[in-house]
Order: sequence, then structure tokens, then C-alpha cells
Amino acid sequence: MVLNAAKPNYHPKAREAWTLRAFDVGKMRTMRAFWFLAIVGGIGCAILLSLGTWQLKRLSWKTAILAEIEANIDAAPVSLPDRISPDKDKYRAVKAQGVLQPGEIHVWTTLKGQGAGYRVIAPFEVETHGRILVDRGFIPASDKQNTRQLGEATLVGNLHWPDESDSFIPDPDRTGNVWYARDVAVLSAELDARPILLVVRDTSPGDAALTPMPITTAGIPNNHLQYTITWFSLAAIWGGMTVHFLRRAGTQPKGSN
Repeated sequence: MVLNAAKPNYHPKAREAWTLRAFDVGKMRTMRAFWFLAIVGGIGCAILLSLGTWQLKRLSWKTAILAEIEANIDAAPVSLPDRISPDKDKYRAVKAQGVLQPGEIHVWTTLKGQGAGYRVIAPFEVETHGRILVDRGFIPASDKQNTRQLGEATLVGNLHWPDESDSFIPDPDRTGNVWYARDVAVLSAELDARPILLVVRDTSPGDAALTPMPITTAGIPNNHLQYTITWFSLAAIWGGMTVHFLRRAGTQPKGSN
């Protein structure tokens, strides 16, 4: 003989109270998750938006600096200042009369349309400033041993102190006269000149074999627009994910009767 097990008979009010308690616990957990995600999402969005705004300000700052540099580069040339300072006179357009003297340093570089070759750095004697450096321009590698015109010259260009040296730049080959950076301090010591570099921007008479490589802002990095887009894009993605998870967390558990 098989006896049927008796089912527990809960009082309806006890069952209702248990259901309400379970509902309240689930609701409390949901609200905790909701506010946790809201706080984390809000803080994350605020940080990303602030970084994007900061890069937007940096973009305006860098654009203004580049515009100022371009204005200095393209300005009408003036005489060499009495006191030349890298901080005040970098990129200044100047016109100088002097004497191109013997002795050259060849700095390896490339020029679009001509390939590999060298910048020719030479001493230039100016009556008012003594012996300075001049970047006369580009020569192909095949012209390395050619003789270039010396003597009196009037040069137009820009003062410059390029920052090209770092730990990855090879040491110069002094025997073969091959250098890899325009370090003004080192070059001036090598050529017994003042640490002032005039980069020629116009071809001088008799220098047809030299191609000027004037200063431009092309080599000055300005990546702030990309950074701005990146931070604002991340803020949008973070905000979208936050809204998605808040909607899921905000779905209230349904109680059962």
C-alpha cells in the first residue's frame, strides 16, 4: 500500500508575506546595482569628456603656435639681431652678407624626388657676428665630392636650432664626413663657429647644384585633433554602455503570487 505524502499547507497570509519579502530583497539588490553602475558610468564619462575638452584646448593652443611659427618663417627677412637667442630668434627670417668659407659637414637626409643625399653645413663669416653655420641645402649623394662655390654671398633664410639628436642617432663618421643630425652645438664646435645656424631658403647665385631645404612646420607634430576625437569617442561608447547596463539593472524583478 502506497501512502501519498501530504503537501505542506501554508496559510495564505504567510505565503503573501514571504513573497513580499523576496520581492523587497530583489528590488534592493537591483537598486544597489543600478546606482553602482550609474556612479561608475557617470565618473567614467566625466573623466573621458574632461580629457577630450583638454585636448581640444591643446589643439587650439598648438594651432596658434604653428600659425605664429609659419608667420615668422614667411616674414620679410631682416638683418641678424645684435644678440641672437635660440628662445627669441628661432625661425626668424634673416638676410645676411658674409663669406662662405672652406670646410663642410655633410648631414645625411633624403629629399622627395631626388632620393638620398646630404645637407651641406658650412661656415659663414659675417662681419657683425663672426663665424656662424649655414645650411646651404641638399646635394645628391653622387655630388658629395664636388666642389661648391665659396666667397662672398648674400644669404636669405631662417635661424634654427633643430632638435634632431637622440639616443637612436648613430655617431658621425668623421672619416667619411657623414653625419646624421644637425646638432648645432656639436657642429659649431667641429667647424669652430658660433652655435648659430642659418637655414637657406632661397638659392644663391652660383649655387644651382644645391637645392634649398627651407624650414617648414611639416615636421612639427600636431596630433591633438586625433586625441580629441579618441577621447570623445570613448566617452560616447562609455556612455552608451552605461545606459545599456542601467536599463538592464533597472528592470525590476517580478514577484509571484
